[in-house]
Amino acid sequence: MNRFLLTLIMIAAFNLSTPAQPAGSPWQIVAKDIDPSHYFGITCANGMIGLVSSPEPMKVKDVVLNGVYDYYQRGRVSNILKTFNHVNMNLDVDGIRIGRSDIRNYTQTLDMKGAALSTTFELGDKLSVKHTMMALRHLPYTALVMVEVTAKKQVTITPSSVIEAPNHLSDIRNYYSEIDRPHVKIPLLTSVGLSPSGRIKVAASTSFIFEEPHGSEPAIIHEDLDYNLHQAKFYKTLRAGETYRFSLVASTVSSEQYEDPHNEAERLTIFARLEGTERLLQRHQAAWNELWKSDILIDGSVEDQRDVHSMIYHLYSFAREGTAYSLSPMGLSGLGYNGHIFWDTEIWMFPPLLALQPEIARSLLEYRFERLNAAKQNAFSHGYAGAMYPWESASDGSEDTPVWALTGPFQQHISADIAWACWKYYQVTKDKEWLRTRGFPIIREVADFWASRVERNGPGRYDINNVIGANEWQENIDNNAYTNGMAITALRYATLAANELELAPDPDWALVADNIPILTFPDGTTRENATYDGVTIKQADANLLAYPLKVITDPKRIRQDLAYYEPRLAPDGPAMAHSALATLYARLGEVEKAYELFQKSYQPNEVPPFGVLAETAGGSNPYFATGAGGTLQAILFGIGGLDFSDAGIIQLKTKLPKAWTSLKMTGIGKEQTTFEVK
Repeated sequence: MNRFLLTLIMIAAFNLSTPAQPAGSPWQIVAKDIDPSHYFGITCANGMIGLVSSPEPMKVKDVVLNGVYDYYQRGRVSNILKTFNHVNMNLDVDGIRIGRSDIRNYTQTLDMKGAALSTTFELGDKLSVKHTMMALRHLPYTALVMVEVTAKKQVTITPSSVIEAPNHLSDIRNYYSEIDRPHVKIPLLTSVGLSPSGRIKVAASTSFIFEEPHGSEPAIIHEDLDYNLHQAKFYKTLRAGETYRFSLVASTVSSEQYEDPHNEAERLTIFARLEGTERLLQRHQAAWNELWKSDILIDGSVEDQRDVHSMIYHLYSFAREGTAYSLSPMGLSGLGYNGHIFWDTEIWMFPPLLALQPEIARSLLEYRFERLNAAKQNAFSHGYAGAMYPWESASDGSEDTPVWALTGPFQQHISADIAWACWKYYQVTKDKEWLRTRGFPIIREVADFWASRVERNGPGRYDINNVIGANEWQENIDNNAYTNGMAITALRYATLAANELELAPDPDWALVADNIPILTFPDGTTRENATYDGVTIKQADANLLAYPLKVITDPKRIRQDLAYYEPRLAPDGPAMAHSALATLYARLGEVEKAYELFQKSYQPNEVPPFGVLAETAGGSNPYFATGAGGTLQAILFGIGGLDFSDAGIIQLKTKLPKAWTSLKMTGIGKEQTTFEVK
């Protein structure tokens, strides 16, 4: 079969497998009647690059490059870097540039199974267009765009590939070249620039893939439009009824990944160009099919199923195995929280990924291991032993919280959160070599930190004073419930980890753990901190001692704490509070209450037109991957009954809400086990 026919077959197969299905599809998110003034884009990402959609035809709003930080335009701390907008395209029809106001029937459809965003529209009586983009899963720095134009009458189209530099990049250099071989001609549109500080070099390169045999493909015209903007375009005349297809491959890298990003971006683009559209599609889809072997399948509510698929899709999109990159609260959807890494990773997003994709979870912990020395320096600077991880972490692992935010030096539970995650990874994988070389070095240093951090005021009074807990609205308080509970847990895990490796644990770890207080009110309700008096709280804090921690296990005490703190949750707080409570109610057997809170944990936070999640109800800063992680926990570890234990992932007794007839969790853990609730 010749290359041309094979390409047509592969593209047709992809289009058949990912149609713009009705709103009832569990795999499709369809956006119609789009209001550009009230538009929150959805992201196509592969754990390394994030392509944030735009309401404008054939455009993206941002391109975010993971793991690359610099200082620019946003205060005195580092920000994740927006790179060249290199997948944008223009389309001229009969010499006139089309825009949003010229077209009708504008629809955008995210196919979550294939991780591709398709945009369709019509230009009057002249043509219809389908534009599909994806961040290729198997090629971490490369995107693919496929364009299909059907003429309603004879027209001349002029598509162009545009590379535009965001304002913060400097010393922009634009290049165009063609590599000519007997069997193929490869046009290369390339831009290179420097980050705001000049420390990082960024490069992007694109190339067209044509279906015409070599020698008959359109001639490419290069145009420099401005210092920061250039394009490669071609002309094509179509007969009435004729359909024309072409593709664009686009790669972007930085000097954080490669010493020579200019040449590497071009090499990666050439590689993708010579792979061809059909091979790129095949490998991209195969990679996502592998990911989707680990899934949550809900029978009984298409809406719930689609929403859950969206949450899983985003977590899978924002991270990848085999790296040392972590997850920020907004993933790769933009510059939210400067792209920094918080406790959001280990406590909210890590657990569902550990259950569904242990190798991705390992990447998140590798990020922390590579920054262990920075955490030890941070502890030393504050007069403590061991490792004190920063509240906000970026490239080098030093503290990157803005100075005005007191969370930086005082929200110290983050260190225990990381140690907790390390032990959970070992419980699930039983990878003793990983524990020896990665996990235990972190857990040991965190335990030493807490042993030096407590104030030893007598039995039961090893106080942890002057901290900020999970409820950040109360600053510089003493004996915070969550901080103390997590410190106790991390210290005990250090002893368990040492024993597992047949090493002698420091006896001081157990002594300190046994004497850290968990405060209560006179009636036995857990007191959030030493001065807490019942005021409104930002999010769950004391309740977290029951889940994800197991510091409190008595059902009566858990119910008592739920009854006290649930009405004190702020309506404008982040989504995780309701998901944590949903998990607890499900574990207590109150599944209808759990289901109510499951929906409350995300539905008020959805914003148009794709229903992407904002951090709070009525918020405008999507995509809040932290909230997605919390809601997935409400299903996996609440209604689904899964639990991390020394025996691996087990299932507790649970039951379904009335809205569902079955719940199946597939590809769970290292053994890829299937768990069901009927």
